[in-house]
Amino acid sequence: MQVGVVVEPGKFAIEQRPAVTEVPEGWVLIDICAVGVCGTDYHILEGKHPFLAYPRVIGHELSGRVTHDGNGWNAGDLVVVNPYLSCGSCRACERGKPNCCYNIEVLGVHRDGGLATQIAVPSGNLYSAEGLSSIQAAMVEFLAIGAHAVRRSEVEAGDNVLVTGVGPIGIGAALFARLKGANVSLLDLSDARLNAAAEKFDFKQGFTSIDAALERTDGAGYDVVFDATGHSGAIEAGFKTVAHGGSYVLVSVVKDDITFHDPEFHKREMRLIGSRNALKQDFDWVVDSFKKNLIDADKLCSSILSLEELSSQFSDLAADRAELIKVIVRLED
Repeated sequence: MQVGVVVEPGKFAIEQRPAVTEVPEGWVLIDICAVGVCGTDYHILEGKHPFLAYPRVIGHELSGRVTHDGNGWNAGDLVVVNPYLSCGSCRACERGKPNCCYNIEVLGVHRDGGLATQIAVPSGNLYSAEGLSSIQAAMVEFLAIGAHAVRRSEVEAGDNVLVTGVGPIGIGAALFARLKGANVSLLDLSDARLNAAAEKFDFKQGFTSIDAALERTDGAGYDVVFDATGHSGAIEAGFKTVAHGGSYVLVSVVKDDITFHDPEFHKREMRLIGSRNALKQDFDWVVDSFKKNLIDADKLCSSILSLEELSSQFSDLAADRAELIKVIVRLED
C-alpha cells in the first residue's frame, strides 16, 4: 500500500509498504478516505517536533470506511478516527479522561499515522460519520480540539470571549464558543487571517493588538480567553486580557516556562485551564454541528490534494500557511 512518510526533516516521500494483514483483537481495519494536514505535520516536516522519531508516516486527521463486518461495525461504514490511543489503565483513563492519558500515543506522532491506504485502530477510537462526506469527516478532529476547549471553559451565552491566534484551532474554538451564545472577538497579528475570519465566518470583531482588544471592553477584559497561538510571549501577555472572575484556557502548548504576576492573577480570581486533545462528546458535537449546518465545512477546506500533489507542494505549504485553514489529502478513488 502507499504511505506518505516524512523520512527526515525536510524530506517527504511516497513509499510502498506491505498491506495490513494482521489486525489485533478489538481493532478495526479501515480504508482511509481523506486526511487533514495539521500544523503538527508541518512541524514534523520542518524538524520542529520535539518528541518524534524519523521516518514517520504522518496523518492523524482521518476519515475512512470500515473494511469488514465486526466489532460493532459494518463494512463500508464511514467513520472518523480518534487518533489518541490511550492505555486504559492510568489514573486519567480511569477517570474518563483518555485525552490526557499518561501513556498516550498519537497516530502520526508517537506511532505511524493514517496518510496511508489502510490503517488498523481500536474499535473504540472510531466514531460514526454517517451523513457526512469523507472530506467533512476528515475535518472533525481538528475542530473537536476547539470544541473540547470550549466545553472545558464552561462558557455561557452572553459571555464576552476572546480567541487569540486565528489559525485552524483558534477558528474552531471561536466557532464553538459562538454556538454556545458567546460574543466572540479575535486577536491575531495577521490582518489577512482576521479578514478571512470576517469574510468566511462573520467574525467582525478582530484586533491586531491587546490594547485594541481591551478597548472594546472598556478595559474590563473578557470572561473567557482562549490562547491558540503556540507562543509563550503571547500566552504571558494574554493574562491581562482576562476579566475579573474570568477564565484563561490554554489550547496551544509550548516548550517554555510560562510566568505571570500572582497578585494580578489572584485579584481576578482567574481560572487557568489547560485543554488537551478531545473526547468522544467533542467529536460528536462537531459531527452534529456539520449535520445541522451550524458550521459550513466548505469554508474550512482550503484545498483538496492527491497524495502526489501533496508530495510536490508540501514544502511550499509549510513555508506559507498563514492563510490556510485546512488542506485535505483525498486517498479514496
